[in-house]
Amino acid sequence: MKYLHTMVRVRDLEASLHFYCDLLGLREISRYDSEKGRFTLIFLAAPEDENAAKQDKRPTIELTYNWDDEEYSGGRNFGHLAFAVDDIYQSCQTLMDGGVTINRPPRDGHMAFIRSPDNISIELLQKGEPKPPAEPWLSMANTGQW
Repeated sequence: MKYLHTMVRVRDLEASLHFYCDLLGLREISRYDSEKGRFTLIFLAAPEDENAAKQDKRPTIELTYNWDDEEYSGGRNFGHLAFAVDDIYQSCQTLMDGGVTINRPPRDGHMAFIRSPDNISIELLQKGEPKPPAEPWLSMANTGQW
């Protein structure tokens, strides 16, 4: 398993970039705008981690800016921790066998979400290419929030 990033939702993108980049000193590594999803993702890294982060070898901070106004309550502004796993199906099976609910099953062979005992959202991403869709994951519905 490899730690990838921590996601934080932000309400004011410019104010957040000013804080994280201009004041804290992080640097923008990449940016992705989704017209369909109506959001922007910006990945930041510390200056000493910048080159490695560009090669996906160091963790980053993901700022998620949703274009539609939304009030974040109950800690929803802190999004999730993300880990790359060697085999998403085996990882999810091991977690289920240990009593963990798979909130967002890996129906696509690429991504799943679970919750920690303290209700922290954790994203699991398949290393490399997605696995072919397979049962029981393909038919499994979402459970709760992720």
